[in-house]
Amino acid sequence: MARDPYQELGVSRGASADEIRKAFRKLAKQHHPDANPGSKAAEDRFKQVSAAFDILGDPEKRKKFDAGEIDADGRETMRGFGGGGSPWGGQQGGQWNTSRGGPEGMESGDLGDLFSEILGRRGQGGGFGGFSQRGADVRAKLEIDLEETIHGAKKRIGFSDGRTIDVTIPKGAEEGQTLRLKGQGSPGRAGPGDAFIELSVKPHPIFRREGSALIMDLPISIPDAVLGGKVEAPTPDGVVSLTIPKGANSGQSLRLKGRGLSDARGKRGDLLGRIVLMLPDKPDSELEAFAERWRKDRPYTTRRKG
Repeated sequence: MARDPYQELGVSRGASADEIRKAFRKLAKQHHPDANPGSKAAEDRFKQVSAAFDILGDPEKRKKFDAGEIDADGRETMRGFGGGGSPWGGQQGGQWNTSRGGPEGMESGDLGDLFSEILGRRGQGGGFGGFSQRGADVRAKLEIDLEETIHGAKKRIGFSDGRTIDVTIPKGAEEGQTLRLKGQGSPGRAGPGDAFIELSVKPHPIFRREGSALIMDLPISIPDAVLGGKVEAPTPDGVVSLTIPKGANSGQSLRLKGRGLSDARGKRGDLLGRIVLMLPDKPDSELEAFAERWRKDRPYTTRRKG
């Protein structure tokens, strides 16, 4: 024989409505068929706890059951028979309120929360026992440019089902960051799932990340290194004029404030230009003769600093 509703949910007769609701949620999550595929025992147990909650989750039905006016299936009893302690009889499928999508006494919002937990928020539509499930979450990768991580952008992405959605790239976006677009997943009876977009930053031909800074190589000529001068330098915002100090050496860095990466609040970091000395593209006889005289008359040894 089946037990009475209190025994099915494992609560005392003096249990509060909140205690009854918590007990049902725990058991329903544990025994739901979607969480136990192929298990007849889990399916039967789920029906039993659902039927028990149909009685105890409804204040009027619970009052009538405790007074012996209805049995565990919600059917009226003859006076003197049945009652709160009577064993269950007949079918154990529980009474369902189709307008509310589940056992009477449980709000539809509760069901949504419960089955999101049971199914890991990845329902494929349909459901057991009349429950509706959310649509499936979808995932995709999106390549973005380095400049788009700095300034932010809007990109359009397409899915295999033919849908396209616009994705807002936030300032400070990073490699591997995942954006969640609520309600942009596959449709379902209880609403669509979410879309998760993983960002991939394309390598840049000039700039590269090093920690929170943006780095670039800055080629300069021998005369500019010796005498100082001005050179044009690229930045993510366009070309700027940069002053080269006298005696500049390869490996030294010149800092351009506020021309680097953005953080999540849009605050810009710095761009560092690392000096690289460049010889002329073609051999120059005068430069070679000068170097010969310099090496003979003023030899010096290069040393790594630091």
